[in-house]
Amino acid sequence: MSDYQPTPPSASPYTGAPSPQGRTNTLAIVALILGIVVPIGGIICGHIALSQIKRTGENGRGLALAGTVIGYVLTVLGIIITIAYVALIAAAVNSGAITSSP
Repeated sequence: MSDYQPTPPSASPYTGAPSPQGRTNTLAIVALILGIVVPIGGIICGHIALSQIKRTGENGRGLALAGTVIGYVLTVLGIIITIAYVALIAAAVNSGAITSSP
């Protein structure tokens, strides 16, 4: 007989200590995706995910934070671009470059 004992699947083969099996918060992943695609959705889901992570101790805090930050940055950039576009159109109308009559 041999003294070989297989390592359980949840243990590290080098230390024998159990590896972390924490779940990643699903809403944190959704927040990251929405932060890029629909920034307002990323902000909302990110804040909800951060509160869930604080309460449950799940993984994914970085994902939720990234989704929230990306959502805020893209929202601010969208507002700045919209204001610049409206100002550009207003300046063109005032200078006579764009006329309303055919």
